[in-house]
Amino acid sequence: MEYEAIIGLEVHTQLLTETKIFCGCSTKFGAEPNSQTCPVCLGMPGVLPVLNKKVVEFAVLLGLATHCQIRRYNRFARKNYFYPDLPKGYQISQFEEPICENGYLEIETESGKKRIGLIRIHMEEDAGKSVHDETYVQANESLIDLNRCGTPLLEIVSAPDIRSPQEAHAYLAKLRQLVRYLGISDGNMEEGSFRCDANISVRPVGQKEYGTRTELKNMNSFAHVQKALEYEIARQTELLKAGKQVEQQTLLWDADNNVARAMRGKEESHDYRYFPEPDLVPIHIDVQWFDQIQKALPELPEEKFQRFTVDYKLPEYDARLLTESREVADYFERVAQLFNDFKMISNWMLGEVARALNEQKISITEFKLAPQTLADLLKAIKNKVISGSAAKKVFEYLLQNDSSVEQAIEKLGLKQISDESQIEQFVVQVIEQHPAEVESFKAGKTKVIGFLVGQVMRLSRGKANPQLVNQLLQKKLNG
Repeated sequence: MEYEAIIGLEVHTQLLTETKIFCGCSTKFGAEPNSQTCPVCLGMPGVLPVLNKKVVEFAVLLGLATHCQIRRYNRFARKNYFYPDLPKGYQISQFEEPICENGYLEIETESGKKRIGLIRIHMEEDAGKSVHDETYVQANESLIDLNRCGTPLLEIVSAPDIRSPQEAHAYLAKLRQLVRYLGISDGNMEEGSFRCDANISVRPVGQKEYGTRTELKNMNSFAHVQKALEYEIARQTELLKAGKQVEQQTLLWDADNNVARAMRGKEESHDYRYFPEPDLVPIHIDVQWFDQIQKALPELPEEKFQRFTVDYKLPEYDARLLTESREVADYFERVAQLFNDFKMISNWMLGEVARALNEQKISITEFKLAPQTLADLLKAIKNKVISGSAAKKVFEYLLQNDSSVEQAIEKLGLKQISDESQIEQFVVQVIEQHPAEVESFKAGKTKVIGFLVGQVMRLSRGKANPQLVNQLLQKKLNG
């Protein structure tokens, strides 16, 4: 019997607000433990939460970008549970009236585009952080850092439309790209600002009813999500094939040992005893406010991709890579305003620029070369001031030094030689030094001319005009 997996993902994405959702404490990552707290986010008696307006606006932006229905009238609820890093004993979240519902995301699969439904997107506050198993924590001891208490989150709950770990990966990548494009989250999984829990069940192919589901937690990278899903699908399938039952429970993913461990029984919503949050009034998004948010919606990745293929006539492969990140796409467009060979810009950005970013482990926003500098360098190649190989040396020099392109070319002595008589001297010298290759060319092995061009370029220290070198070599060898 064949089995198939049914997967739904719950993603928590931390919002890029300066302050927390219900108080003025900073949300900056990496501060001294317990240094960013106040009576409100710690839930002290007598204090009242005040909603951060920006959180509502970010939620609406994501809802619009994912084709959701936006609830103009929505409200918060209390989700009651005990956990050591939740000092209030409850979390302010949304339940029956979330801000966004019934949307979807499209992902690319091997069989084409697939629509993954979104059941809801709701606003909530984060809990604190329990620290175990660290070098500075004694055995059988836990430390609590409450800096994260009250950090604003959006929880995005997908429909159980995902059928494989690969589709889960594609969905998460698409969602993270979207929150980054919108500028509402940095999507950083290592710092916990983009986290994923997965609900998984397995059923025989053709069966309509879902199987018993488990929930996988603690997955903080795309690779961990994929491995954890593969593990759990295999485990459940093996149980069913053996005639056993899958137990409904919450599992914790142990990435060091590649196993899922039982954490607790799986809760249902009634276990949390939700009720309307009494300290916050319901939210009403009036028409004027909604229009303002809607106008702030930026061009989305798919729209930008389509425009790059039309406006700049780039191949789909180039356009897809350049629009993966909004910052990379913006950099490309700033160069394109200064230099109109768009394919040449694309080649350099996907080649030398991408290599430099990888080597330096930085993003395009930290890249040393301004768009104007890259445009000047490409113009120098186009105008035959320098050759393509010399341009790579200039590029490296510019990464290390504060200099204009013109100064760098002068400093490195790389100005291209286009004087025919000077190049002809190099050509004659190479022909005399390589008689065997010359004979091969005359015997019909014309590909050897590439070697001879390379020798002339080496002799000229990369400064000779390659097209002229090729022409003069052809003329001499065929003459």
